Amino acid sequence: MRAVTSRAYGPPEVLRIEEVPAPVPSARDVRVRVQASTVTSGDARIRGFRGPRIFWLPLRLTLGLRRPRNPIMGMEFAGVVESVGGAVTRFRVGDAVFGMTMRGANAELVTIREDAAIAAKPANLTNEEAASLPFGAIAALVFLRDVAKLQSGERVLVIGAAGGVGVFAVQLARHFGAHVTAVCSAGSIDLVRSLGAAAVVDRAAEDFTEATHRYDVILDTIGVSDVARCRRVLTPQGRHVFLSFGLAEMLHMAWTALRPGSRVLCGFSGTTLADLRIVGDLAEAGTLRPVIGRRFPLEEAVAAHRHVETGRKRGSLVLTLNDSQGTRTVLFDHTTASSSMNRVDDTSDACARSPARAPVTVPSISDVAPAPGWADPRRR
Repeated sequence: MRAVTSRAYGPPEVLRIEEVPAPVPSARDVRVRVQASTVTSGDARIRGFRGPRIFWLPLRLTLGLRRPRNPIMGMEFAGVVESVGGAVTRFRVGDAVFGMTMRGANAELVTIREDAAIAAKPANLTNEEAASLPFGAIAALVFLRDVAKLQSGERVLVIGAAGGVGVFAVQLARHFGAHVTAVCSAGSIDLVRSLGAAAVVDRAAEDFTEATHRYDVILDTIGVSDVARCRRVLTPQGRHVFLSFGLAEMLHMAWTALRPGSRVLCGFSGTTLADLRIVGDLAEAGTLRPVIGRRFPLEEAVAAHRHVETGRKRGSLVLTLNDSQGTRTVLFDHTTASSSMNRVDDTSDACARSPARAPVTVPSISDVAPAPGWADPRRR
């Protein structure tokens, strides 16, 4: 099978398109014929092995000390179940699925345990849309729900609001009853407004730390904000949350935990089947909308990684394979907010069968967030 491989840590040029042996599913594994995958900021960091120095050794031990232990790149995928192990009960051959794994998704075939982060593909999403959902949506969900402990009615500022995590953070914060201010480039203002931002800050023209507005949560999805400057615009019990952080942010987190007032918070999102189902249900109900900024064929993975490293990626970057270009597509038209959804009839998914799925119920705030006092604003 064809796969994007990285047999050394380094720049995008270390990537290769190789013919590698197809993975053989074990008793509890599902093998998926991948129709679409993605390149995320996480993929780029893993390939280049960039991250906080404090985590250097643990990450090397996990990923591979001298070179990647699993050379096949990619985390997100969507496609059709091709075969299952003898003990698998959740899926059958022909099921349309999507999911997320640590490595191996930028390939024609991927195997994953049936109890891992794999679920029925939302019926209203194409393969490309479904593949672009897990990484950003789950990260946004976990950091708003578990790290920031967002409450209905609070004011949230999302930095990097047009990025792979930011587009979902805007939508989820709005769904959870928060007032959302988005920080992005001028070219993305219409996009983030269409996703639910009540106010937008042009990062090149305005400095939100000099304004009079106060925020209960500042969610920095790209790790560019200054702790001291942001403290000026936080409420007394505000939370400054970093998705990308280093030793300095961790020291600020420890210090602010010891004194009253606003907090600096860092964390990791992980990927669970429960959270994958939550974001899948929200997408199927129309509450979450994937945003695809660019597409590249699998063979152009190097160019795709270069684009991610520019820092100008909007929404998700999709890698297409196995004729996924013929699937129905839903794209945001960046030129006008009123024409945000363009659909083309889907023909390539006609043979895919959706696995049994319970009727969709849009998760309320109390369904997805354990924080005390959290109430669904729609039930007021």
